[in-house]
Amino acid sequence: MGRTSTTNGQPTDELARDRASRWWVRGRRVGSVDRAAKFVDDVGFALLFPAAKPIGPSLWEAVAGEDEEPFAGGMNDNEQKVWGWKDELPRRGLAWYGAFLGGRGSFLSPSLLANLYPGDGELDDHEHLDLSPAAHELAAALAIEPLSSATLRALLGDKNKYQRAIGELQKNLLVTTAGVEEQSNGWPAALLTLTCEQFDVGGRLDHREAARQYLDTMLDAAPTDLARAFRWPTLKARDLLNELLDLDQATTKDGRRYQPTGPS
Repeated sequence: MGRTSTTNGQPTDELARDRASRWWVRGRRVGSVDRAAKFVDDVGFALLFPAAKPIGPSLWEAVAGEDEEPFAGGMNDNEQKVWGWKDELPRRGLAWYGAFLGGRGSFLSPSLLANLYPGDGELDDHEHLDLSPAAHELAAALAIEPLSSATLRALLGDKNKYQRAIGELQKNLLVTTAGVEEQSNGWPAALLTLTCEQFDVGGRLDHREAARQYLDTMLDAAPTDLARAFRWPTLKARDLLNELLDLDQATTKDGRRYQPTGPS
């Protein structure tokens, strides 16, 4: 693409402009849940709200633009949209949602999810992964039926223990949200379910394709960027990017940062 990449880890003006276009920040705003699904399907992965460092696109910026701060004026129309869609998109099987990229609320397209999902798509996938006893307990409970976050917290009897356990399950893409459950008082609680119950996953692991999608969306990345995003060892990320080089699906000028070939 002929763009200059980064200076001291920050994107140059040219790369920032290209990313704004690639990440749907410029052009027609996302105004419906169906268009939000098309956005996630196009970029492959997205944060719910932007991070200080541009670790990926965000649904918020695709809805509100790059200059509007979320919740600056309370829960307004744009905030209500994205906050509702984080539950509606996975409920309808349009995008996975959970704490993934940088430990932040993130969406994955169904195709990228399938390329990253670590199990066979069975209810006992958690049993084959190195998880804490609490995480296994939650996964076993969710194998019976979807449960609210409030119910799962009560099951473990400790809020911090629950947060660590559900974080483990989401980090390994085993659990997603599936709507909300109304509470007798306060905000509705997220309804959680096993990813394999909500999406077609299992037996389709393809980390090289996942790396290609990541590079196509980021437009410029170092192996450490890819490793942090998908929780891989840096050496594995570098090897995958070099495989893309060999397949003419990526280029590099200095062997440190990589760019996709052809139009994004």
